[in-house]
Amino acid sequence: QVQLVESGGGLVQAGGSLRLSCAASGRTFNMYDVGWFRQAPGKEREFVAAISRSSISTYALDFVKGRFTISRDNAKNTVYLQMNSLNPEDTAVYYCAAGTDAQSTPGAYDYWGQGTQVTVSS
Repeated sequence: QVQLVESGGGLVQAGGSLRLSCAASGRTFNMYDVGWFRQAPGKEREFVAAISRSSISTYALDFVKGRFTISRDNAKNTVYLQMNSLNPEDTAVYYCAAGTDAQSTPGAYDYWGQGTQVTVSS
């Protein structure tokens, strides 16, 4: 069992930055791949980025466009999402998820956090 808690969301102006954190419980965290997803009101949950157990990262190329960086610190049981050059279209609830096969589909993940709100003002 893995429990995930996101933090770091908030209100930021367009062009600003935020770093989201996903803190995990459990000693086996380094055995899981971790993904970040986001969901805006009225829209489906969409893939943002993922990082494997061996720290190989993948990104949603369409809207990330080099602005976001995912990383992990297994000693701290934490995965980070650094988000730069934010724009209002990035406004959403951001979720982290853990699974054993990092993919871009939500169904590939077994555990989810409660989400953290990111709001970007214009």
